[in-house]
Order: sequence, then structure tokens, then C-alpha cells
Amino acid sequence: MSPQDLAAKVGENIGTSDWVEMSQERINQFAEATGDHQFIHIDEEKAKMTPFGGTIAHGFLTLSMIPYLSANSDIPRLDGIKMAVNYGGNKTRFIAPVRSGKRIRGHWKLLEMNEKRPGQWQQTVEITMEIEGEEKPALICEWITQFFV
Repeated sequence: MSPQDLAAKVGENIGTSDWVEMSQERINQFAEATGDHQFIHIDEEKAKMTPFGGTIAHGFLTLSMIPYLSANSDIPRLDGIKMAVNYGGNKTRFIAPVRSGKRIRGHWKLLEMNEKRPGQWQQTVEITMEIEGEEKPALICEWITQFFV
């Protein structure tokens, strides 16, 4: 799809990802990678005594799943991309905890798609990270990506 064709979809939901499990192994690996060893994430016995009833994924782990979920989704792919880079976020809200063993998936809504300079496009999407079987999403964020074509 051309960037211009995608720009015509502003305001629309443009894709949903596959489900992915937030396993305790994944949570533990993220704790090791980031140095965030708070007990609520890695100590199953202590975490059982909290209102969550067990360990939960780091909010930043859930946020960091965006590239993986994006790659495993039906989001339209732009023709002729030379490079895509994360530019940042406008808003991020962690709505509900993701308990260890739960599955998540992302839903993308296109908010903006603008050509910043010739061949450089900036996309802003709203991503809602759904938790399987839960009423509230794990997070909602506005994420900005730049595409070079």
C-alpha cells in the first residue's frame, strides 16, 4: 500500500495482531534485561499475597511488545520502505495488569499520516492492548513511527 493510500484511512481501525502469551519466562527475561526485579513481577509466592493474586508483567514489557505484535498483525504494509523508526509516544496509560500466563493482542487505529518531507512519512496510531478474557485493556497509547520510502 502506498503512504498516500494509508493516509486516506485516517480515523479507521487498520489492524489487529495475533495473540501472544505473557509467560512468566518472558517476564523474568524482561526483569533481567532491565534490572527491574520488583517482587510483583518475579516472586510468585509474594505476589500471591497482593490484590493481583500472582505475578504480573511489567507495564514497559507490555509496551515493548508493540513491534512484535505489529509484525504479527494484519496492519497494511507500506510499499518501498527503506527504514522505519520509532519516534516516540504522545500518551501511554497502563489500564489493567497483565497476569502471568495471559495472552495479549494489539488493535491499531490510524490517527495521523503526514509526509514530513519528500519520502519521509510520520504515522500516529492509537494502540489498544487487549487482554484475553478481560474487560479492560492492558494499555492504550498513541505511538508515532516514521517511515522512509
